[in-house]
Amino acid sequence: MNISYTKIDPAGNITVIVDSFVPREQQSRVAAELMKRDVTVEQVGFLEKPDDPCCAVRLQMMGGEFCGNASLSAAAVIFSRAGLAEGLYCEELFEVSGAPEPVKISGSMVNRTCFEGEVAMPLPESISECSFLDGFEGYTFPLVRFPGICHAIVPVGTIERERAKAVIASWCRQLGADALGLMFFDRDKHTLTPLVYVASTDTAVWEGSCASGTAAVAAYLAELDGEYASVRLTEPRGTVSASATYSASQVRSLTMSNRAVIQGEFTALIF
Repeated sequence: MNISYTKIDPAGNITVIVDSFVPREQQSRVAAELMKRDVTVEQVGFLEKPDDPCCAVRLQMMGGEFCGNASLSAAAVIFSRAGLAEGLYCEELFEVSGAPEPVKISGSMVNRTCFEGEVAMPLPESISECSFLDGFEGYTFPLVRFPGICHAIVPVGTIERERAKAVIASWCRQLGADALGLMFFDRDKHTLTPLVYVASTDTAVWEGSCASGTAAVAAYLAELDGEYASVRLTEPRGTVSASATYSASQVRSLTMSNRAVIQGEFTALIF
């Protein structure tokens, strides 16, 4: 099949948004092939017709997970093609895999290829402590569970990089999750290093940045402090901001803001 797609850079978390129709049962295979051909690509999403007529489009991620940076990337593509004037504020609803409700994305085009916006993130299903097997039985980590993806917040230095990549698939299975992020967080230095595993494609990637992981940190800190929390985290290839409000024993709001830069439109023949 001939695949048309756009390549976008949201804070170094290189994302491909596929325009061509690809049946759901073939999306994991197509995503894996695109990532194999371009090793800079960290994740792939597919544009589909939304079920909700109020939504601009549906974004279906390669593993059915939710992804904030990919959502922002899809918005960049949609707003750019609509010819949104530079600096003009706009907001739209998007259907996104892993999100139980339409996701509001707002912002403006900085120029014809750069969108700066905010994503109203799905709220966590739970925030708890978790422990894993594989030699880490004595450790507990904060776990923020979203629809479609879980994030374990790991203090920097707790696990070596090679060991983390070796155990993340097993840990994802232990949680029964579609996807798992290990977010290596340094609160003092305001840094985050994300490792994300997607079960359906069996891929573990050290990402340039992770929007939902950043949001998970904000949600965790808001719960920890029992109020509002805001973070601006330096990640391997960019900076991502998130904020959360917490009251009456739950996260009430959660947003992520970032820039997404369109790198170009491409085609690929995949057999």
